[in-house]
Amino acid sequence: MSFRTTPSVDYVEDVSPGRGALAPRAWYASSDAKSLSLNGSWRFRLSATADAEDESFAEEGYDAGDWAEVTVPGHWVLQGDGAFGSPIYTNHLYPFPVDPPHVPTENPTGDHVRVFDLPADWPADGGAVLRFDGVESCARVWLNGTELGEFKGSRLPHEFAVGELLKPAGNVLAVRVHQWSAGSYLEDQDQWWLPGIFRDVTLLHRPTGSAGDFFVHASYDHTTGEGTLRVDSDVDGRVSVPALDIDVATGEPVTVAVEPWSAETPKLYDGELITAGERVPLRIGFRTVVLEDGLIKVNGKAILFKGVNRHEWHPEKGRALDLATMREDVLLMKRHNLNAVRTSHYPPHPAFLDLCDELGLWVIDECDLETHGFTEQAWRDNPVDDDRWTPALLDRAARMVERDKNHPSIVFWSLGNEAGTGRGLTAMAEWIHGRDPERLVHYEGDWDCRDTDVYSRMYAFHDEVEKIGQRLDGGTHKRRELPFIQCEYGHAMGNGPGGLADYQRLFEAHDRLQGGFIWEWIDHGVKHPELGYAYGGDFGEELHDGNFVCDGLIFPDRRPSPGLVEYKKVIEPVRIEGDGADGTVRVTNKYDFADLSALAFEWSYQVDGETVEAGALSVPALAPGESADVKLPEPPSHESGGETQWTVRAVLASGTAWAPKDHVVAWGQFPVSARQSPAVAASDRPAASDRLITLGPASFDARTGALKTIGGVEVTAPRLDVWRAPTDNDDGAEWQTDTRFGMLWRKYGLHRMRHRLDAVELGDDALTVRTRVAPAAWEVGLATVYRWTSDGERLRLTVSVTPEGDWTVPLPRLGVRFGLAQADAVRWFGGGPGEAYPDTRTASMVGRWQSTVDELQTPYVRPQENGARADVRWVELGGLRIEGDPEFWFSARRWTNEQLDAARHLTDLTPGDTVWVNLDHGQHGIGSQSCGPGPLPRYFLKAEPAEFSFVFSTTE
Repeated sequence: MSFRTTPSVDYVEDVSPGRGALAPRAWYASSDAKSLSLNGSWRFRLSATADAEDESFAEEGYDAGDWAEVTVPGHWVLQGDGAFGSPIYTNHLYPFPVDPPHVPTENPTGDHVRVFDLPADWPADGGAVLRFDGVESCARVWLNGTELGEFKGSRLPHEFAVGELLKPAGNVLAVRVHQWSAGSYLEDQDQWWLPGIFRDVTLLHRPTGSAGDFFVHASYDHTTGEGTLRVDSDVDGRVSVPALDIDVATGEPVTVAVEPWSAETPKLYDGELITAGERVPLRIGFRTVVLEDGLIKVNGKAILFKGVNRHEWHPEKGRALDLATMREDVLLMKRHNLNAVRTSHYPPHPAFLDLCDELGLWVIDECDLETHGFTEQAWRDNPVDDDRWTPALLDRAARMVERDKNHPSIVFWSLGNEAGTGRGLTAMAEWIHGRDPERLVHYEGDWDCRDTDVYSRMYAFHDEVEKIGQRLDGGTHKRRELPFIQCEYGHAMGNGPGGLADYQRLFEAHDRLQGGFIWEWIDHGVKHPELGYAYGGDFGEELHDGNFVCDGLIFPDRRPSPGLVEYKKVIEPVRIEGDGADGTVRVTNKYDFADLSALAFEWSYQVDGETVEAGALSVPALAPGESADVKLPEPPSHESGGETQWTVRAVLASGTAWAPKDHVVAWGQFPVSARQSPAVAASDRPAASDRLITLGPASFDARTGALKTIGGVEVTAPRLDVWRAPTDNDDGAEWQTDTRFGMLWRKYGLHRMRHRLDAVELGDDALTVRTRVAPAAWEVGLATVYRWTSDGERLRLTVSVTPEGDWTVPLPRLGVRFGLAQADAVRWFGGGPGEAYPDTRTASMVGRWQSTVDELQTPYVRPQENGARADVRWVELGGLRIEGDPEFWFSARRWTNEQLDAARHLTDLTPGDTVWVNLDHGQHGIGSQSCGPGPLPRYFLKAEPAEFSFVFSTTE
């Protein structure tokens, strides 16, 4: 075959989905038909433009031995140590001129070559199919010198018939991949742009008489307990389900008694589709999805989504995930009480959906479609409202639905994300409704719900969500009759998200509100040798959106963030409430389907945070929605005067497929007797010399009144601190202007407060230091009085703060900061084990905890305020014990808040010789204003008069 010297690349800018590929069909693994994985090392050549090299590389006999190598699945920009280009991150801006369907001449193009032999037992009869599960963004394919075609649709499967082209040995598979194409206009998702063959490449033998496509219909009638199975196949055969004694012809329905499938009870029946040419394993889940009474119902019951949006991500491999990583994701979701996932914003690797079927997650399967960048031109020329693009849109819808239609976990098909509105979306919805009327259709951008079966929104504020729940939101008649979900809320960027418990209370209070999906699952940090994890701009991108790509509930290494721990507590499926005074606990089953028979309950009784007795608690196997009041045992006898409480946990009675026995599912705490505030009699008198003032165990600078030592512990003097390194949510999103407090705090100089000494006063029983703390250039300030007293052994500091001037913004924090020359081990009695803030403290459990200073830090990819522990009664570190009156927030780190604020990556933080400790009377809330609402007003830390105390003593 001859090749053109100057190859034609017109197909790159063609709006069609491609040519040569077979019609889409169901994804499955045959029981007995051969397959050959072509994953592994491929020869690779990178060109700067689409037409830089001719097509001779696809010829048989071409010597690519001096080419580089890349791993498939993979992205070439994440391989080669930068020799093959770099990742690009944008949220919605296209990283090329918007001139559809044209793309830049500078179009990185990767030629891939794989030479392979057929296994010795490869059958000679039948045909064969070459399958690509994912290539970004446009690919042209040759096998043994014959062009097979080209395709677009990066996260969708494409197959080619190749049986007549195969030979026993020396097969040459050549693939030319272009980073940019007309398809790129349809793939403007909020993620890294990463070209390459990033999912599996497989050769499949297709025996004569083998199944091509098939559709498993498995409904459930909740009134009779029966399921109806029908398997439609384009090749006649039989369907066998031994456990149900089913053996019927394809296309023939059969009704039998079954256990239904749900995310809580994911019952699957093993079956087979048997044709003349092969046996195909089936995993059948019986369930019925309907829109009824204005609600999303499965198996006759309205469900509540406790979900998350999941991009595919690995910090070294990008979107090239292996099965172990996918399973790790699902296990983490299940262990943190999630019951649903939206596959933002494209269909995932099909093996992920197998895991959702097996382990139990509701799925919104989303099409590989987003045209968000057109918002910059008011959606002018948007492809979804241009008939020329409709075939490509329908092709993408079909490739999603046909591939994934046999997964019982999928309850919604989603048309895509942030693509405006238009005729193309309507065509997609009509086709999907016609092809699969047994599921519902979702699309957030359709606020009038013309094409969808649910009213879906992103980041609606709490007050609007409440109005929607009360059906006071208006809208079209159709919309008012539909259920509501938040397909994105709780933006998990950096420290946060805050306000999740407030959302959950609304979801549970109004039937119309059927839950939501946190944005998002994982931080998309790229492993980097100097920066730790890189984000937008770290690769020299002309356009980028910084660390907006790091907005997940788990860190890039898949460690849960405090946000995930908080979410687990907020959505726990068992509510445990109690009255410690009368020893009664109320248990409520918040599952939609499961009773509580899989759980065991246990109680423990704490005195001053330490468990003194524990035992089992008998709780009936409550049905969904039921509650029971259960009596706790008599409190154990103990010495009076301590703070006491009950803790009740619900744990797995036996191991499951997703967690071991005794895994904690839910918990509650109930105080019995309150804590007594620390008392220090002001019996010691301050004494002054030329340089020092002494009071009890402490010494102070005689001129400034600054604390210098407590016992033998050197201290950098405590003084009022109102600054925190702004979180991503403090800084807010660029399109928000009124309450971006991080910017306002900087505007008003709260990061550069000045401390004016007004007086040092020695009284009969106290040392009093009067100051004014205020920023340059503004008239506002905080009149601050430090009053020190002692009983000879302990030292009490009482801080009084009076705002002066017109404070128009809340404070970031209010407390004192001081330094310790040496500190490592930390013990405390209060909230833990992890960080908590005013609107992220649901998961903070009161007890005794221990850590190190370094372990107190939360490793957000972009450094920011972190690590505060809430409701602290006392803390010990660096030779000091500090008690609070009232309880306080505590944090400690080996750098200052200002150094934390200046850092862009964790590697910018260099531990110093001083451990800086914050004891805070108050903290401002967190919210999720990096994309959603800020903290609710009740979590604002207003500049108001305040008084709080700390008692210091040494631990030696």
